[in-house]
Amino acid sequence: MIPENRKLDCIPVGRLAIDINTPTMRETFAESPSLRRYVGGSPANTAVGMAKLGMKVGFIGKISDDSLGDFAKSFFEDLNIDTTHIFRAEKEVPIGLAFTETLNGKTNLMMYRSEGVADLQLQCSEIDEEYIASSRSVVISGTALSASPSRDACFKILELAKKNHCCIVFDIDYRGQVWKNADEISVYYTLAAKYADIIIGSYEEFSLMDHIIADNETDEQIADRWFSENAKIVIIKHGSEGSMAYTKDGERYKIDIAQVDAVKSTGGGDAYSSAFLSGLLMGRSIKESLELATVHAAIAVSQPSCSEAMVSLPELEEALIKAKEKSGELVTPF
Repeated sequence: MIPENRKLDCIPVGRLAIDINTPTMRETFAESPSLRRYVGGSPANTAVGMAKLGMKVGFIGKISDDSLGDFAKSFFEDLNIDTTHIFRAEKEVPIGLAFTETLNGKTNLMMYRSEGVADLQLQCSEIDEEYIASSRSVVISGTALSASPSRDACFKILELAKKNHCCIVFDIDYRGQVWKNADEISVYYTLAAKYADIIIGSYEEFSLMDHIIADNETDEQIADRWFSENAKIVIIKHGSEGSMAYTKDGERYKIDIAQVDAVKSTGGGDAYSSAFLSGLLMGRSIKESLELATVHAAIAVSQPSCSEAMVSLPELEEALIKAKEKSGELVTPF
């Protein structure tokens, strides 16, 4: 499923944005005397997580032609993420912004986005087959499908990745602010997911994807539906109840949440994806990769930032040992 001996291990595609958070994530914007800015966006966080875990990572996306774009690009470059296919939008086109605060103990995410935001301006003409073919895998983020020209560019990437035998990962990554209606979500998510070898999302996201043709499906029914297409691995997340993983050859796993003092609910999914995919690319088993994933997710939600919360492989392995000493096995075949 995953080719070997290519220049890059993975190319995430889509949203490279800026997160604005309160410093400790334990107060609202009204209460906080200062704010912090970080690189954000689901595929960007996935790229950062994989780079910190030792993967050779590229990226395809578009950023603003200003100092915020400079900040995002330089953050990637400091992590040795290849930025040769991160493009600049036209002047005055803004980078996406997300403001995150705590409110009555719950995370409040406010996204400032429109169809005119920089990451949604990625053009088909900017997609290079040679670059796609240089990678073992690509990750398509669902938000990048919400509007053209980004949507068209993503389907070109999917076609080129399929042609060049890349492992295709679809991270559903639903953000309601960028979609017009439920049918539109279902149509484009479904079209993208039919290419995917690995599909990752919450139960709610899978329900949105499948709503035109199915309703109230079990996890097993969802997995079987996508195994009848192209998927080899389907991961369905259930928030605080953990997640479930299914493989086309019949393996099934229940993944528990690693215990942690969470300060926010965002970023955990991106950390999960980055560690799971890195584990597979390293040649680790699905069970071992899922163990890394759930611990990485726990680390991410315990920190104010998403991207800067990602850790190195030695740090993650040490955290896994401690988590299993505290809670026992985190991943159970069934």
